[in-house]
Amino acid sequence: MRILLIKLILHFFAVLPLPIIHKIANLLAKIVIRWQFLSINQVTRINLSLVFPQLSEEKRAEMAKNILIESCKTFAELGLLWLNKKEKVLQLIKKVTGEQHLQQALAQGKGVILLTPHLGAWELAGLYATSRYPITALYRPPKLQSLHKLIYSARSRAGGHFVATNKTGVRSLYKALYKNQIAGILPDQVPTEVGSGIFVPFFGVPSYTMVLVSRLSRKQKCPVVFTYAKRLPQGQGFHIYFLAAPQEINADNLKKSVTALNQGIEMCIKENITQYQWNYKRFKRRPKGLDAVY
Repeated sequence: MRILLIKLILHFFAVLPLPIIHKIANLLAKIVIRWQFLSINQVTRINLSLVFPQLSEEKRAEMAKNILIESCKTFAELGLLWLNKKEKVLQLIKKVTGEQHLQQALAQGKGVILLTPHLGAWELAGLYATSRYPITALYRPPKLQSLHKLIYSARSRAGGHFVATNKTGVRSLYKALYKNQIAGILPDQVPTEVGSGIFVPFFGVPSYTMVLVSRLSRKQKCPVVFTYAKRLPQGQGFHIYFLAAPQEINADNLKKSVTALNQGIEMCIKENITQYQWNYKRFKRRPKGLDAVY
C-alpha cells in the first residue's frame, strides 16, 4: 500500500504545471513546519546550528522555514521530473550558465568528473547532462526496492549509463574517463564502506567525505566540474549552472584534495543556501571523541 500511495502521488504531480506544483508544496510546507517533531525539521535545525553558529536563533529559524519550503518543492517536483517525456522536462530549463567549463574540460581529452550535489533540482541537472553528453554515473538503489525500476528508468531515459555503487561500478567510471567521457557522482553522501572516506571540514564542521572523487581525478589527471539546477521563483522553471572545481581537488595530498571537494560543494550551496538538502544527516559519522549530533 505504501508503494502504491507513493506512485499515485508521483503520477498526480506529473500532470500538473510547475507553478501549481509549487503552490501545493507551499501548502504542504506549512504543515511540515508546524510539526516540529518530524525528522526533517529536527535534522535541518541541527545542521544549521552546526554550520551557521554565528547566526541568531531567530535567523536560523527563518532559514529553516525557507529550507523546508524548498524541500517540499523538491519532493513535489519528482513526479513531473521522473514521469514525463524528457523533451517536456528539459523545456523547464530557462537558462544555462557556465557550460563552457564542461566543454573545455572535455576538450582536454582526459575525461571529466561531473559532480551534482543535492542542491535545487538535482534530478533535472542530471537529466540535462545525460541528454547532451556520454555519462556513466553511480546509482544507489532506493531503500524501497519497488521504486527501483521507476527511478532507474527516469534517470537513464536521456541516455545515461548508471552503474551500481560497488567496485564494478567504480571500474566503469575509470573506463568512461579513459574514453574521454564523463563520470557522474553525487559528492555529498556519507560513504558507507570502510576506508571510503576521511574527515575534512564542511562549513567548518568535520564531515566524513568520500575519497572516490580524489582518487579518480588524481589517477586519471582529469578535470572536475560541478553542476546544479537552481529553482526559479513562482514556478518559472530552472537555471542550470556549471562551475569549475577548486584547483586543489587534483592535489596529490589526499586530505587537500578532499577538502577542496567540500569547498566546491560549499561554493555551489552558498549561492542557493535554502535549496540545499539540509535535512540529510551529513554529520551522522563523527570523529572519535565527538558526541553524536542526531
